[in-house]
Amino acid sequence: MKVYNGEGMLLGRLASLVAKDALLGEEVRVVNCEKIFISGKKVTTLTNEKTKRRRKGYPLKSAKHTKLPDRIVRRSIRGMLPWKDARGREAFKRIMCYTDVPKELVGKEMIVVENASVNKLPILKSITIGDICKHLKGI
Repeated sequence: MKVYNGEGMLLGRLASLVAKDALLGEEVRVVNCEKIFISGKKVTTLTNEKTKRRRKGYPLKSAKHTKLPDRIVRRSIRGMLPWKDARGREAFKRIMCYTDVPKELVGKEMIVVENASVNKLPILKSITIGDICKHLKGI
């Protein structure tokens, strides 16, 4: 089982690595999902999330978007998997995300990927998923 520490990581880069490991048959856990970063301007990212949630037709049948950080990360990882194939669905079942470190994973060795670090960004414009979720709670 691989345990990824999401603190200070970029969402897309981390999601692609986690999806690749899950497709290879590994059990994958991602911890500290609130502290994962999304690159880009803060205002632009927040308005995109807001409009995505407002865009719906008939409310009872429209898409449901979560406001929980661990579910947002898990949904992003799902976007990196071949969801329409059986192996993609099986790989998605092997992935779990947590907002902090659960009790059963406290002593485990956590993987920190240097290529996915937010320090590699040439610009300083980024926002954490926790901040996005706090902003969405008010909507």
